[in-house]
Amino acid sequence: MREVNDVSEFAGRRRRAGFPFSQRVSGGIINMEPEMEDKTVELMTTSGMESQTLVDDLSPKKTTVLKPTNGPVMGSRKRPSEGNYEKEKEHCITLFDQWSEADQVEFVERLISRMCHYQHGHINSYLKPMLQRDFITALPAQGLDHIAENILSFLDARSLCAAELVCKEWQRVISEGMLWKKLIERMVRTDPLWKGLSERHQWEKYLFKNRTSEIPPNSYYHSLYPKIIQDIETIEANWRCGRHNLQRIQCRSENSKGVYCLQYDDEKIISGLRDNSIKIWDKQTLECLKVLTGHTGSVLCLQYDERVIVTGSSDSTVRVWEVTTGEVLNTLIHHNEAVLHLRFANGLMVTCSKDRSIAVWDMASPTDISLRRVLVGHRAAVNVVDFDDKYIVSASGDRTIKVWSTSTCEFVRTLNGHKRGIACLQYRDRLVVSGSSDNTIRLWDIECGACLRVLEGHEELVRCIRFDNKRIVSGAYDGKIKVWDLQAALDPRAPASTLCLRTLVEHSGRVFRLQFDEFQIISSSHDDTILIWDFLNIAGGAMQLTLYRRKSRADWLMGASVVKRSASSFFFFLLVISLSISHSAPSCPF
Repeated sequence: MREVNDVSEFAGRRRRAGFPFSQRVSGGIINMEPEMEDKTVELMTTSGMESQTLVDDLSPKKTTVLKPTNGPVMGSRKRPSEGNYEKEKEHCITLFDQWSEADQVEFVERLISRMCHYQHGHINSYLKPMLQRDFITALPAQGLDHIAENILSFLDARSLCAAELVCKEWQRVISEGMLWKKLIERMVRTDPLWKGLSERHQWEKYLFKNRTSEIPPNSYYHSLYPKIIQDIETIEANWRCGRHNLQRIQCRSENSKGVYCLQYDDEKIISGLRDNSIKIWDKQTLECLKVLTGHTGSVLCLQYDERVIVTGSSDSTVRVWEVTTGEVLNTLIHHNEAVLHLRFANGLMVTCSKDRSIAVWDMASPTDISLRRVLVGHRAAVNVVDFDDKYIVSASGDRTIKVWSTSTCEFVRTLNGHKRGIACLQYRDRLVVSGSSDNTIRLWDIECGACLRVLEGHEELVRCIRFDNKRIVSGAYDGKIKVWDLQAALDPRAPASTLCLRTLVEHSGRVFRLQFDEFQIISSSHDDTILIWDFLNIAGGAMQLTLYRRKSRADWLMGASVVKRSASSFFFFLLVISLSISHSAPSCPF
């Protein structure tokens, strides 16, 4: 008996026999080399035969041809003995190892096509772990640490914590890649609340720096992250509960009292007063740093940047002041009556007046300001304007909001809905929020002109309004400041009773103007004061929140204990009742 081990001999015999190079199996065409076809036939139809029988079966007269089938083909006979199976298996493996990778894949595909569903499932379970790769561990081994770091840098905090626990190599990549630092930096870049906290708590100095000896290790940022989250939770709880630290600036106006407008930054507050003056206050000490005079009427509106202060007055003029020196750089005389509001940005300024007109100005420099266009259309005083690159939005005592094209100054549409004159608005993206003397606040979609929500709660004219991504803050002639949930207000399913988060009452007169950020509200009033409502720096605020959490957990544990004892007593009571019933009333229908 001669064993056939030479692959080339298989191929030669196959060609001389004139066998076709393709066979149809399970309805599909599988192209195979002659030698592979012989081996497949050998494995599937001649298992257990002697080597000489295998050679004989390779002759043309005894060739077994595979016929088309509609499903997996099972073996026609069982394994005769364990000894023969092991011998045949080793022989097949020897032949398999001699083939190219492509031939091996093709051969395995043909084997799989002849198996049943159960066998396919078993093979799938076997292959799954073999196909999994720990790429985070494998990449550094190939000198590609930066790729592993970049992949993990997209994780959020919860996922990053879980990744650190996978294995020491993952923890090393996260630590050496300073991924907690990068996560905090990403949050500071994208979230104004994070940015504000980094500035106020001075940990921004450890961010956005390359790897040097000056920055702390990754463990510092790992421990810093939960502290930041705790600060954010404290601030949000303070907003919801109305907890704040209140500071008061007494403006001490000489003639008539009232602070009509204001704007602030981290260092100063600039206010426009009814007594015709502009006062600049130190935000830390609350001392008056400078008084600017020049207007002959009340200062009704203002805006400033790093170079200039622009003010509008009831004397019908617009004045431009140098921020640092307080020098008057320019005076614009155009409107016939009081200038009620103004906005400027990116070389464009828009002013509005009691004379019912809107003026659009080009600002080449503080001293070079020219009138571009006058917009006419309102039938009463234009009380407020706002704009971006797409639209100019104006509101008037005629109960309407009008939308104009910023580039062409052409009229676009009118928003109707308020029942009385409109005193204030803010416009950003697609959203316009307006306040009116009908005591309501309305939210509008500027693109379609639809009113999205009406907020009710103020008892008098809504004089000032601002919003950000989370909240709307409004001030009214009733002396109250209300904080509203913006996201809930935009949800038509939210009940009206849940929209007002808090009402703040400290002013003794009408609220004229307010601005706010993530940490504070600054408001001015007819009572001649400026109030700073600080929701961050509250004495004992963090401690109160911690105690609240501990108390809540203690209450929960105590409640759980009471429930457990009550449940035990209840089940004992049921047991006694059931025993009584079983002895005294065996015929009870229950």
